[in-house]
Amino acid sequence: MTDKPNVLIVEDSAPQARLYQQYLKNELITMSVVTTGAQMQAFIKNSPPDLILLDFRLPDMDGLAILDWMKQENFSCAVIVITGHSSVDVAVEMMRNGANDFLEKPVTASRLKTSVNNLLERNRLQHLVTNYQNTFERDHYHGFIGSSLAMQAVYRIIDAAAPSKATVFITGESGTGKEVCAEAIHAQGPRAKQPFIAINCAAIPRDLMESEIFGHMKGAFTGAFAERKGAASQAHGGSLFLDEICEMDLDLQTKLLRFVQTGTFKKVGSNKLETVDLRFICATHRDPLDDVKNGRFREDLYYRLHVLPLHLPPLRERGKDIIAIATEFLKSYSQEENKSFRSFSPEVQTLFIDHYNWPGNVRQLQNVIRNIVVLHNDRIVTMAHLPAPLNTLSSSLKATIVPFADNETKVINAVDNAFSSIKALADVERETIETAINFCDGNIPKAAALLDVSPSTIYRKKQGWE
Repeated sequence: MTDKPNVLIVEDSAPQARLYQQYLKNELITMSVVTTGAQMQAFIKNSPPDLILLDFRLPDMDGLAILDWMKQENFSCAVIVITGHSSVDVAVEMMRNGANDFLEKPVTASRLKTSVNNLLERNRLQHLVTNYQNTFERDHYHGFIGSSLAMQAVYRIIDAAAPSKATVFITGESGTGKEVCAEAIHAQGPRAKQPFIAINCAAIPRDLMESEIFGHMKGAFTGAFAERKGAASQAHGGSLFLDEICEMDLDLQTKLLRFVQTGTFKKVGSNKLETVDLRFICATHRDPLDDVKNGRFREDLYYRLHVLPLHLPPLRERGKDIIAIATEFLKSYSQEENKSFRSFSPEVQTLFIDHYNWPGNVRQLQNVIRNIVVLHNDRIVTMAHLPAPLNTLSSSLKATIVPFADNETKVINAVDNAFSSIKALADVERETIETAINFCDGNIPKAAALLDVSPSTIYRKKQGWE
């Protein structure tokens, strides 16, 4: 789409074409006119317009033939068909073949302008959405799986933060993927080919933590039989990830602050100052400000490290990402264990998304799927396969599927023995349209404007109901 959309008028009657041009002269569009189907085909091949006003009957071919040709050639521009030979059957056939709207002659200025502007605006929004999706919406990002809005925000922050040397401070519940996030920041940045060294400050005894980070000299303490490089030296040129940093001893926090400020440190048992170039990435599952207020974490260190904050959402807030992640685990473990699992039943999907909190987040989901695959063998994971505590919830979640005409189904779900009906989509659509028409006192164009659809869409649906 350009700033000024191109509209092609395909009309063999010169007076009629001039009338359309007169109607649209004040719109912010560029108009061109051709009189035959062959001319239209040549025009589209050379310069595809944003919108076509297509007369249904042309000297060399009719509208249906032109729409068929456009579909075969993969031209996606919007089409408004104008016909003096209108019928519901013809209109439906044209819409099936790619037309976006149809107008019946004689066409009024207001009706033409409304239809043209609605379709051009729809095209503009679709163009923006497509560009946004192509640019931002990803269902996989380094080690992450998921396309939820919460994760799109995480991906964009990583994109923005990765090229910088500024320290990233990751927060999030246990099991949300803080180390995966740190690795993504490293891999997305200019240090990707350099070392990524991770230390879990909660997993190493306090009296060994200083040596783990800075290294030690031979004989520095009992058991130091040789000189050893610490994580700081190993990460030179790359990234040092300090997980669960709030668990670090206060005395060591003082030395870490000096290291972060100056880029220099001393090995345990050494007086020699060493310098390294690295990027710090930190993480904690706690609220670091609470630890600052309670005196467990140095305030000056907090503000030195808390430069680019990044919060990872808990799994329960990620909606359908849960099934995407579970499916990846299921396929991976099934292949590893030589099992046949491929997917999850609708009941299991509903339970995973809507009826369980996942306190252990992705790590817990991973363990659940591993348990299912190891202990069972089937193609579809059902309620019967679920381990504790999920199996205690499965008995309260039931689904009854009732067949309807035309192969449609209605699903009645019950949670804790409370059943609630879900209406068929066609019934909901009809009720919505009829409510809008009644609200507008029977004025269908006004109702169409409220519903953001073309009036012809409502006329067509009403004809079908009647």
